[in-house]
Amino acid sequence: MNKLFNCIVLSLIIWLPSINAQDSMLYDIIDEVSSKRIEKDITKLVSFGTRHSLSDTLSKTRGIGAARRWIKKEFEAISSECNNCLEVFYEKSYVTEGDRIIFPTWIYNVVAIQRGTKNPNRFIIMSGDIDSRISDPTNYKDDSPGANDNASGMAGTIEAARILSNYKFENSIIYAGLSGEEQGLFGGRSLAKYAKKNDWDVIGILNNDMIGNIEGVDGVIDNRSFRIFSEPFFFNSKYSSDLNMRTGGGENDGASRQLARHVHKTVKKFMPELNPIMIYRLDRFGRGGHHRPFNDEGIAGIRIMEAHENYNRQHNDIRIENGIKYGDVLSGVNFDYAAKLTAVNAISLATLASSPRPPKNIKIGGIVEPSVKFRWEHPDDKSIKGYKIYWRETTSSTWDNSRLIDKIDNYTLEGIVIDNFIFGISTVNKKGFESLVSFPQGTFRD
Repeated sequence: MNKLFNCIVLSLIIWLPSINAQDSMLYDIIDEVSSKRIEKDITKLVSFGTRHSLSDTLSKTRGIGAARRWIKKEFEAISSECNNCLEVFYEKSYVTEGDRIIFPTWIYNVVAIQRGTKNPNRFIIMSGDIDSRISDPTNYKDDSPGANDNASGMAGTIEAARILSNYKFENSIIYAGLSGEEQGLFGGRSLAKYAKKNDWDVIGILNNDMIGNIEGVDGVIDNRSFRIFSEPFFFNSKYSSDLNMRTGGGENDGASRQLARHVHKTVKKFMPELNPIMIYRLDRFGRGGHHRPFNDEGIAGIRIMEAHENYNRQHNDIRIENGIKYGDVLSGVNFDYAAKLTAVNAISLATLASSPRPPKNIKIGGIVEPSVKFRWEHPDDKSIKGYKIYWRETTSSTWDNSRLIDKIDNYTLEGIVIDNFIFGISTVNKKGFESLVSFPQGTFRD
């Protein structure tokens, strides 16, 4: 017993310095998020009158063209402050067909890449939407301020770039402004295909769509809760995996669900005043967002957004009817709340940009045995210090139990019966950062 206790204490001593350094960096990042800067950026985006994807592209002051040029200049200004640490460019596609495409148009995304020091082709992405709309989704002429939907998500993405560009990370971070969301998720489709074409190794995308409203149409006012939407697994058969679902219970353990759990866990530890709510659904019922096209291409993606929507302020002409105000205007945005959700993204980006590669080829055993066993292969990553085995009850949404182990390629959890829990494994590097948890993809018997 004493020998076991001494080993546990020694392990804690070895890991503690790096964990404290990690904590300090993340708390600093949270403190650096500015609601004033976010308010300024949202106000600027609203000032373009409309950001409809079919609106004016030539004006210097109005329309989608002026908005995207301003966003690009903001990223370039941020880059100039960090010794040109961002690669800023337009990624575009020509769209000719769609229910809401009434004439052919170019869809421009604004992309800023902060290259990792060790893994420049491994990415974690944060996105917001540039475009806006009112009641008629094809009305590209009238004012469409889009203050919360989605100047808030775009402003949060710019603010995250301002802060994280002052740090160095092993993996790359992409800050993206996506267009064409309201016309059919065209910007997301374009960037997701660009990622696949260029062989980007994408950890996942944090799609931010409406992160500034605290007053729900249901009358609830809440500035502490937010939602994380994720699909269970990839539905595109090209990327889907059975995850051993029928007998292994992996229906809730696809890559997007693991990404959602990572954000949830990070927030619970570093921002305990917030209440992250994981929603086991791709998006709101019958609705969509820009993480979906990435899921369609086999890339983990989640939607981060407010907990209580106000439908009177979404997709509505600006007006007053029966004493009710309609329209997505500045007065409907709580900038302090938008700053909190921006911080959620920033610390999630920082942890994943610092994370090692996940374990490979995990297999699980222990059928009709009193203990559960694991085998896996080491990824090609010299930063790995060890692994973390997770387990939870089959009805739990979060990883509730874990055990940190050395850099080995097999382990037995004594006394844990395989039938009663769901299991996963992550890698942990020398700085204390973790990969996303990986679900076992196969079984074995001794």
